[in-house]
Amino acid sequence: MKTKLCAIALTLPIALATLIGCGMNDNKKSDDMPSSGVSTSSDAAGDAKKTSSELYNLIDIKGKATDTGPGVKECGNKDPEKYFQTFHSWSFAPATSEQLSGVMEQLKVTLPRHGWEVVEYGTDSSRNKNLSLTADNDTKKFSVNITYQAKDNPPNLNFFVVSGCYQVPDGQKIERF
Repeated sequence: MKTKLCAIALTLPIALATLIGCGMNDNKKSDDMPSSGVSTSSDAAGDAKKTSSELYNLIDIKGKATDTGPGVKECGNKDPEKYFQTFHSWSFAPATSEQLSGVMEQLKVTLPRHGWEVVEYGTDSSRNKNLSLTADNDTKKFSVNITYQAKDNPPNLNFFVVSGCYQVPDGQKIERF
């Protein structure tokens, strides 16, 4: 279990770098993060958790998801006292490993029906050549990276959900968690 948590912690910066460069953008500058509006960090974290729940429902397989909470991080080069992003990293293990057969292909088809645009799909650069999917939802201002780790025991899906930039309301402070 400790090794699994370390692996997730090590992949977090890679996933962030991958998602931040995605097509989820309000304008044509690739270095600008989309605005997710004005929100407190706790309300924005609730949006991240809700988005993760919606993605969980799209899997449509019996299994168990890790019970991790969302987090808050700085938003690129923007003022860290005023702007933040939320992220939510979690894993899903099916009741039986056979249930994951074809799930990535199913998600590739299902996600666009729910407002997501698949911007990347294929094997990642890891030693295991895991199948990976990255999608953006411009309406929700979230991106997700889903990785199918078929060679893990048990096989599982790893999700990394990240928001655009939020601005904290005037007079409020960003809670970091």
